[in-house]
Amino acid sequence: MKKIILLTTGGTIASKPNPETGLLSSGALTGEELASMCKLPSAIDLTVESIFQVPSNQMDAERLSQLKDRIEALLADQHVYGVVVTHGTDTLEETAYYLDLAIANEKPVIITGSQRGPFELGTDAMVNIRQSILAAASEKLKGFGTVVLFNERLFSARYVKKVHASNVDGFTSEGYGYFGTVDQDIVTVYQKPLDREVYSLKDGLPVVDIIPFHLGADDRFIKTSISTGAKGIILEGSGRGHMAPQMTEAIAEACHQGIIVVLTTRSGEGEVRHVYDFPGSVFDLTNKGVLIGKDYDSKKARIKLAILLAASATKQEIEQAFLN
Repeated sequence: MKKIILLTTGGTIASKPNPETGLLSSGALTGEELASMCKLPSAIDLTVESIFQVPSNQMDAERLSQLKDRIEALLADQHVYGVVVTHGTDTLEETAYYLDLAIANEKPVIITGSQRGPFELGTDAMVNIRQSILAAASEKLKGFGTVVLFNERLFSARYVKKVHASNVDGFTSEGYGYFGTVDQDIVTVYQKPLDREVYSLKDGLPVVDIIPFHLGADDRFIKTSISTGAKGIILEGSGRGHMAPQMTEAIAEACHQGIIVVLTTRSGEGEVRHVYDFPGSVFDLTNKGVLIGKDYDSKKARIKLAILLAASATKQEIEQAFLN
């Protein structure tokens, strides 16, 4: 019998109605309460532990570190086969990627959530928990790193995104598909990652800001990041990675001051590449010291840059890491 640990952190999946407001109180249920509502697989030795009871907009660097440390400690137990983490969906993809980059253990780590609370009509909470436990107990997912399960599908932590605010089919990996499925009690894997990236963190996560391009954008947010001590900046450009020309002088100053600046695209698919030479183009920005973020979206790029900085990576090492 395989031993699986269910770690709960709160979110919609652990919510219940607040009689005073008629709305959901996110993270109100303990892990034990939540597990008692599920039809759990009988052939699995399950231990439940509540580590947090918060909506996922309250997840921060400190809680991420606590979660990572607890998972690592659990996986170090030779009797533990895998870990399932329940999490609010709003920041689930960021937590998943952080864990993927920070935990070296080959045992399965599955993270899931729900779009509808356990007491709502048509809830997806129970099935997502059950299928995540089955996935964590599957030998097929050894060595995959952290995997997201949602709506019967298994997703890469690097590429998964929340794409719908409320629909139970709320997550996907645009352009890359999914690893496999959990259909009832059967785990099927169609593809697997070729490589894994794992970094040893020497410090806490530094401040890394995301600054998007939009029509008429200027340099105010860039200047604020510089003046308030950001260690990194993720630029969310348009198309191939273009920023407004009014922003480029401040971007160059950020690079000059040693802030690591990485350029991503706000497009759902495609890569940042040199194509044009106008002011604010990728060519212009890289000549000013900006690094290319390839196909990373801004949220994942922020997590990766923060981890690389916490691992004391040099600018050259960071540049190479984003090109992989």
